[in-house]
Amino acid sequence: MYTPQPIDTTNIILTDDIIALGELLAKNTHEVWAANRIADGWTYGEKRDDALKHHPCLIPYEELPESEKEYDRATATETLKLILNLGYEIKTP
Repeated sequence: MYTPQPIDTTNIILTDDIIALGELLAKNTHEVWAANRIADGWTYGEKRDDALKHHPCLIPYEELPESEKEYDRATATETLKLILNLGYEIKTP
C-alpha cells in the first residue's frame, strides 16, 4: 500500500509577497489542468461525468468555488515551501 511521504515544510513561513505568488501559481495550475482536460476532449458540465467527459470545474479560476481554489492553493503553497526548504531563493522582480 502506498503511503505518501511529502517533505516536511512546516517550518517554512511564507512572506506576503510569496503568498501572492502562490495565488498566481494556483490560478496557473488551474489553467494548465483545464487546458489539458479540454485538449483531451472534456467540456463543461454541471456534474462530473467521466463517460461523457463533462466537468463542472472547466470554468475560469475566479469562478471556482473556494473549496476548489483551496486545492490549487495547497499545491502552490507546498511547492513554494519546498523550494525554500531546499535552500533556493525566490526573489521579487
